[in-house]
Amino acid sequence: MTSPADAADPTAPTSPMTGPDPATGPNPMTDSRPDPLDTALRLVRAQTAVVKRFDASLSGLHGVSLSDFTLLLHLAQAPGGRMRRVDLAEALGLTASGVTRGLAPLERIGLVTREAAARDARVAYAALTPTGRERLAEMLHTARQVAAEHFAPAQWSTEDLTQLSALLTRLGGTAPESRHIPRP
Repeated sequence: MTSPADAADPTAPTSPMTGPDPATGPNPMTDSRPDPLDTALRLVRAQTAVVKRFDASLSGLHGVSLSDFTLLLHLAQAPGGRMRRVDLAEALGLTASGVTRGLAPLERIGLVTREAAARDARVAYAALTPTGRERLAEMLHTARQVAAEHFAPAQWSTEDLTQLSALLTRLGGTAPESRHIPRP
């Protein structure tokens, strides 16, 4: 809680719940650090914009979402093109039921199949089908085009992309290793 004295002091820290005075906004002369909540919300909005851009292209051309594409990409990078469903859920940051819901439509259209473990029938694998592998190659081409357009050199320098990548990694935004991303 701020005291009346703090409220009059322009250098007093702001609460994350209230932030800077809504009437005047942040004061660059007195605020030396950007508001972390504002920064987090900008990141969320940027992520939403990127997802919308990928979803529009991937669904329009291939009938899949960015989430579907990411799931297929994880399977393609796994040894033998298959993963235990529980490991896939962990890799994607989903619950087991969330990955099951994500796999169901991909199984129906023949991109993924369910395999039982030879030694333990309780263990289920999700495996990329040959059709899934072919379609993923097409999706990768589209995804690379979308990324290239989004991060066009006219707007993003190599240094910008390197710094953004490093900052996102620091935030926990790891991605599949590019050396394991199948090339067309």
